[in-house]
Amino acid sequence: MKVSKDELFAKIPAVDEAKVDAALNEERRGFDRKIIVLDDDPTGVQTVNGIHVYTDWSPESIAEGFAEENAMFFILTNSRAFQAAETEAEHRTIAARVAAESKRTGKQFMLISRSDSTLRGHYPLETETLAHALEESGERIDGEVLMPFFKEGGRFTIGDVHYVQEGADLTPAGETEFARDKTFGYTASNMKAYIEEKTKGAFRAADVVSISLDDLRAMRVDEITAQLTAVRDFRKVVVNAVDYVDVKVFAIAMMRAMKAGKNFLFRTAAAWTKVIGGVADKPLLGRDELVVKGNTNGGLIIIGSHVKKTTEQFEKLRELSAVKFIEFNHMLVLDPPKLAEELRRIIAETEDAIRSGVTVAVYTGRKRFDAGSEEESLRVSVQISEAITSIVRRLSVQPAFLIAKGGITSSDVGTKGLSVHRALVLGQVAPGIPVWQTGPESKFPGMSYIIFPGNVGAATTLRDVTAMLGESSVC
Repeated sequence: MKVSKDELFAKIPAVDEAKVDAALNEERRGFDRKIIVLDDDPTGVQTVNGIHVYTDWSPESIAEGFAEENAMFFILTNSRAFQAAETEAEHRTIAARVAAESKRTGKQFMLISRSDSTLRGHYPLETETLAHALEESGERIDGEVLMPFFKEGGRFTIGDVHYVQEGADLTPAGETEFARDKTFGYTASNMKAYIEEKTKGAFRAADVVSISLDDLRAMRVDEITAQLTAVRDFRKVVVNAVDYVDVKVFAIAMMRAMKAGKNFLFRTAAAWTKVIGGVADKPLLGRDELVVKGNTNGGLIIIGSHVKKTTEQFEKLRELSAVKFIEFNHMLVLDPPKLAEELRRIIAETEDAIRSGVTVAVYTGRKRFDAGSEEESLRVSVQISEAITSIVRRLSVQPAFLIAKGGITSSDVGTKGLSVHRALVLGQVAPGIPVWQTGPESKFPGMSYIIFPGNVGAATTLRDVTAMLGESSVC
C-alpha cells in the first residue's frame, strides 16, 4: 500500500550530521582496506567520482586496482545479464583472484556486491558464491549486510520495509513493476521476508539482524557495533536508511566491528560505496565538461530499457525537435538475415545524421517479447542488447556524446561497443546518472559516455540532459 513520503519522514528524528561527519572522519583513521565493488551493471558508479571501473577481472586488472592510490575500484561484472551458472563461475573466479592478490600484497580488502536498488539480480547466488570461494581461500566471512537505500533514485528502507518513491508517495518494493521482473521477481517488501523468500527459507526472517533508524538517528554506535560483532555463520544484517547520514552512522559501527576482526560481505545499492569509499560530493557535470571541444557532430542515444520510467522519459524526449528518432525492430533478432539488413539501415541513417550535426536516438520498439521461461527471457534480452550494441561498434564517426539507457544495454555498449577496458568516472550529469570518460584503449578515446539507468530520473530527465548536451530547445 502506498504511503505519503512526507508523513512517513515526519516521524523520523533528526540527527546532527556535522557530529556524525566528525566521528566518521575520526573512525577512518586506521581503516586501511582496499574496497572492491563488483557491479552487476554499469549504473553502480552513480554516486561516485574520480574512481576507476575495470571491465574485466583478469589477474592483471585486479592487481592494477589494488595498486591504485584510490581506496576503491569497481569491476563491472555485468552479471545481471548472465545465466545463473555463468554468474556463479564468474564470482568464484573473482573471489579467488582477489584473495590471491590480497595475500600477495598483504593488503586487506572489503568486497561489495553492488546491485539494483529495486532488489533485482542474482541474489543470493552472487554473495553465497563469493563467501564460499573466499572461505576456501582462507578468509572467514561472519555475515552479509543488505542495504538497498539509494536516495538519488528514491529508494528508502523504513521499519525493514523497502520503498520505491513514485511522485509524493512511497510504494513498497514488492508492489512495484520491478518485483514482477520476469527473471528476478519477488513478492516481499519487508527485507527480512525478502531474504527468507530469496534464500528459500535457508535464512529465516526471524533470524535477520535489523539496524534500526531509531538507533542510527540516536547515534547508538556502541549498540550497533555490538550487534555486528555478535554476527556469525554468514547471518544477514538489514540496514534501514532514508538519508546519507544513516549510512554514515552505520559505517562508523561497521569500521569498528571490522577493526575488531569481524568480516562481512555487502549486498547494497550505490549509497554504501560512496560513504565507505570516502568519495566527496561533486557538482553535476555540464556541457563544457562532457562534449569534446571542436566536435561538431551530433550525439547518439541508445534506448534499450523497457521499464515504465524509461518509456515515460522516451516520450518526453520526443519533444526535442532537433533529435532524429530511429526505431530498431528488435523482434528481428529471431530472423538473422532480416536483422542484418535492419542493422545496416540503422547504421547508415545514424552516421549520416551524426555527421550533419544532428543527435540521433536509436530505440528498440516498445513491444515486449513474451519469451516464456526466465532464462529464455534473459537470453532474448541479451540478444537484443548485442544487436543494438553492434550499431555502436560499427560506427565510423565519433558522436559528440553517447547516452545508453538501461543496465544490460549500457554494459554492452561500454564493453563491446566502445571496447572500454578501464574508464574514469567523471561524476554525474543528473542525480544517479553517471558518466564514464573512456580510456585510451577504447573505440573513441576520451569521449563522455553517459550511463542512464532504466529506473532513475524524472519523466523529463532524459530530455533535459539531451537538450543541455546538444544545446537544443523543447519544441
